[in-house]
Amino acid sequence: MFDTVLLGPTLLTARPEEPVIRQGFIGIVGNRIAAMGPLERLPEGYVAREVLDLPGRLVTPGYVNVHTHAVLSLMRGIALDMGFAPAYTRGVPHGHDILEDEAVALARLGALEALTFGSTTMVDSYVHAQATLPAMAELGLRVWSCTRFHDVDFTRVHEGEWKYDPRIGEQCLEETLALMKAHHGGAGGRTHVMLAPHAPDTCSDELLARVAAVSAEHGLTVWTHLSQSRLENRVIADRSGCTPTELFERLGLLNDRLIAAHCIYLTDADISRIAASGMTVAHVPKGNATGGSAAPTAKLKAQGARIALATDNLTQDMTEVMRWALAVARMQSGQVSDDWQPRHVFAMATSVGAEALGRKGELGCLAEGALADLVVFDARRPHFTPLLDPLGTLVHDGCGRDVEHVFVDGRQVIRSGSPTLVDGERIRAEAQRVAETIWERAAAEAAAEA
Repeated sequence: MFDTVLLGPTLLTARPEEPVIRQGFIGIVGNRIAAMGPLERLPEGYVAREVLDLPGRLVTPGYVNVHTHAVLSLMRGIALDMGFAPAYTRGVPHGHDILEDEAVALARLGALEALTFGSTTMVDSYVHAQATLPAMAELGLRVWSCTRFHDVDFTRVHEGEWKYDPRIGEQCLEETLALMKAHHGGAGGRTHVMLAPHAPDTCSDELLARVAAVSAEHGLTVWTHLSQSRLENRVIADRSGCTPTELFERLGLLNDRLIAAHCIYLTDADISRIAASGMTVAHVPKGNATGGSAAPTAKLKAQGARIALATDNLTQDMTEVMRWALAVARMQSGQVSDDWQPRHVFAMATSVGAEALGRKGELGCLAEGALADLVVFDARRPHFTPLLDPLGTLVHDGCGRDVEHVFVDGRQVIRSGSPTLVDGERIRAEAQRVAETIWERAAAEAAAEA
């Protein structure tokens, strides 16, 4: 007895021992994969509440996006051409300018985009997490989240001023602990809380030490930015007399609970420290490349660092991110080699992200007993033809718009490209209205200051 059976697709399992199963099946019971394999292993006389006949499709694990800011869909089409992160830029909306209901509308848009493009797990942080976390989960998404916290006065950072106030940091920590009580392990196990210090330069050494202590006490994942800019490195060198990586090591943050985004401006010693620590580099290849930079992923991987993939903000297309990750690494090494192949970036988008969240074997793979978070790509299209190497074709030629169906926790949340639990058009229209309002308000404030 199955709840749902998928018949006939090619399975890309993200398991090295059996990476591809052609003409396969998956049987789902509750929120788990109960049976899978080649069609000839499908139990004779099986019963299922629903059967999806899927010849010509690819089924993959749901992507695990380890670093994003769903609310910052607000900056789509704009931030890519500013040259720096919005928090550090004049004349644009900042996190402290966004109201709670506005953050919810934009976060739901980000969650909708993530699901329709095949991400079933999102690691998200920005503002008003107490409202955005449950709002995103309502779409069926699996979410790790936290309101970003800091003790810098963020209203002055875009003016080039770093002033720290311990009262700000204390309030952020209190809000995070309250968020844990309300939502950690909620929504049937789909909502989780992490610690999200924004970045080394926006958090004092004292606050970062507090984060390390709370992480150790509660076993919480720590999410942050690390060496995302030369400016950050200069601030830490002046303030703390070291690199950001050295600072994290000194304060007890450089360990296997850390997920740090970007990691662009690293010394060779930083790379060695990162690789030895077991932390996860949240690699954002597309966003960084469009800003004219790239993390040294070829060096990081050569030393054994754990690298997972992320979209950051503005887009949620992890299939495209895989392609950028492969291209960037090959440009760095100057060759096509066995060190960087489609199987490597596919793992970074799935199983490595799951491992970073402590969910190895449950998320990011297709396996009996794993959670039924899976994505169906429609490969009956010209750009998938001829389909000789399914994984290579997905990485080099696929995109999020090829996603047909998505399941999270065994429940179908995207059917034929549309959400099943919410009104997608209403979410899109509300986000458009909110974004226009926020930008109009920012323009009026800039004019008043001029």
